[in-house]
Amino acid sequence: MRVVLGIDAAWTEREPSGVALITDDGTGWRLLEVAASYSEFLCDRTELSRILRHRGSMPDAGALISAGAAKAGAGIDLVAVDMPLATVPITGRRLSDNLISSEYGARHASTHTPSSARPGKISDELREGFGRMGFPLATTALGNRSLIEVYPHPALIELAVAERRLPYKISKIRKYWPDEKPDMRRQYLFEVWKGIVTLLDSRIRGVEALLPPPSIAAVGHEMKAYEDKLDAVVCAWVGACALDNRALAYGDQSSAIWVPIVPPL
Repeated sequence: MRVVLGIDAAWTEREPSGVALITDDGTGWRLLEVAASYSEFLCDRTELSRILRHRGSMPDAGALISAGAAKAGAGIDLVAVDMPLATVPITGRRLSDNLISSEYGARHASTHTPSSARPGKISDELREGFGRMGFPLATTALGNRSLIEVYPHPALIELAVAERRLPYKISKIRKYWPDEKPDMRRQYLFEVWKGIVTLLDSRIRGVEALLPPPSIAAVGHEMKAYEDKLDAVVCAWVGACALDNRALAYGDQSSAIWVPIVPPL
């Protein structure tokens, strides 16, 4: 059994972080669980109805590893995180950021510029926490257990064989379709989400079943929760690609962003 934990990590303590757990028992990858926050992933299933709105918190690596292993019935092999990570203090753009931007910038998928403040201590504590659990940051090659940095935008470009980044972020919906009415913008966004879910389901069984679309009347925080779960599954998928030796690490010894190599189905 192989197990990957994918985390769409928020850069601040105020925002929630999506979490996805996928497994491979030798018959291919399957989505076991996806949550819109650390709290949802860590809570007892009977407590789910009490989570009315997802909140942010600092990542607890030990709790996440323990919960993931218990849910999977096997130890975690790899943790894939969408957040700048490095073995040295992050004070600005890294070689990994520049390499990704050079490769994907023309396709509108450059990285955000990190700083000592954002993500700051969240990045440090996440890396150090998983390191204490036996998951060192992997920048050139994977170990028996590894932590890797991933970035959904180039990953989705590769998955969809797209000319540019996919328009799937709820916060940018007006920018994507400036001339459309709000209801049409939402309809277009739902169509993009459906396409991504279909593509992921072709690589990981169970994605369509565990990521049904939100209601067309969903409010903003419900839409964002769905987006966070979608990103978490993308992170987990990139982790699976890395374990399958189908990912490239863009960076150096101190940091690397892993991007999948997608073979035809």
